[in-house]
Amino acid sequence: MTQKSLLFTEETPMQTRHTLLATALAAVLALGAGAHALAADAHPHPDGEESSPLALNHGKKWTTDAPLRKSMNEIRKALAAKQDGIHKGTLTPADYQALAMTVDAQAAIIIAECKLEPAADANLHLIMAELFAGAQAMQGKSASNPRAGAVQTVRAVNHYGQYFDHPGWKALR
Repeated sequence: MTQKSLLFTEETPMQTRHTLLATALAAVLALGAGAHALAADAHPHPDGEESSPLALNHGKKWTTDAPLRKSMNEIRKALAAKQDGIHKGTLTPADYQALAMTVDAQAAIIIAECKLEPAADANLHLIMAELFAGAQAMQGKSASNPRAGAVQTVRAVNHYGQYFDHPGWKALR
């Protein structure tokens, strides 16, 4: 196979973009980059725009799209299945690793398929940063312990439900 055939595939431009974003996300996660930097760099914003606290859209929840709802459902489902163990502190390191891998995989899908308007996207970045930080802690890649990382991830999932319109969404306890 020639070098050219390795570089140029028959992917559509959107598939290529998704592949590049997923590859970049995997590389950053493998290097143990900070969660806030990852979330901030996933979708660059104009210079001078800084993060602010989560906010509603003029008193209403932000609109979501199908890929975001699907991935957040998967993250919530994984956390709900281990919720008692998180609260009791009885999860094994392998349990935390599996949760973190689910969060990372679903977050990569969210980043690759993000189609929210800029203000909603900015709020989602704050939740994504919290998800990534929790996943990093569950993997032992931060100063926080894995249980604290799981609790942080649960908090991020609950923030998502408070600020984003996701029909049927139920907060975790």
